[in-house]
Amino acid sequence: MIAKKISILKSIFILIIITFSTPVKAHEDVYKPINKSTLFGVGGVGLYDSYLSPLKYNGTTISILHDRVSPSFFLKDKLIIQQQFLFQSAISSNPVGTANYFYGNISYNLNSFYDFFKNNSMRILGGGGLDLSLGGLYNNRNSNNPVSIKTSTNLHLSVMGIYNWKRFTFRWQMSTPFIGVLFSPKYGQSYYEIFSLGNSSGVVKLASLYNQYSLTNYFTVDIHARKHTFRIGYLGNYYITNVNSLNTNILSHQFVLGLATETLYFGGTRARNNRHIQSSYY
Repeated sequence: MIAKKISILKSIFILIIITFSTPVKAHEDVYKPINKSTLFGVGGVGLYDSYLSPLKYNGTTISILHDRVSPSFFLKDKLIIQQQFLFQSAISSNPVGTANYFYGNISYNLNSFYDFFKNNSMRILGGGGLDLSLGGLYNNRNSNNPVSIKTSTNLHLSVMGIYNWKRFTFRWQMSTPFIGVLFSPKYGQSYYEIFSLGNSSGVVKLASLYNQYSLTNYFTVDIHARKHTFRIGYLGNYYITNVNSLNTNILSHQFVLGLATETLYFGGTRARNNRHIQSSYY
């Protein structure tokens, strides 16, 4: 009899341990996954750099864009963090086809967005952040100064709108810098003077709307299938500077395509509609 009671108590004890050691999902508890996408882009590009040539070069550009939107617990869960890594390359030729530009650039953007408006289908967010960029142009025809380095870091402002409709999610985002620093040689100054002879005075300049205009315009559509989310869209980059009597224009328009995923391994309509998953994106 005593052994039987001990056995019952042991069973109850084990049941209690199992009950309290198993995670319980309350109705108000939600998960906060990270929304990630890797997109491949292709499109047209126009390149002009008065340091290398007085002509405008037109050609084709390709890119890889990794976009990451993460949740945050700041400001009553209304703040989200976005990171973007962009690798872009291009090849272009002058109007008569006698020379080529080869262009490459790597950039990193860190943004924080605040939810100014949100309902069941629409979100409007605004914020800003930091961007870092390193790249350059190479002209295969020039012998003395064939390279023009393009590097800058800026603080920028951003706005984003997200709209959910049936199996689609539409997103529009625009960012523009307002102050930072950039590198530019002076008119007629060679890179040999700057890096070998130490004549580097004035090559790092304060960047503002006065001498630098840059705009990133980003529009995507997420198509939610049963198990996957396909992301297609448009990526437009505009970069214009007028520094040290030199002008630079880098304009590109690209079609982008890839997959979007949530780190909790819920894709498609399950990621957007599951009540226990509070997506930082959808």
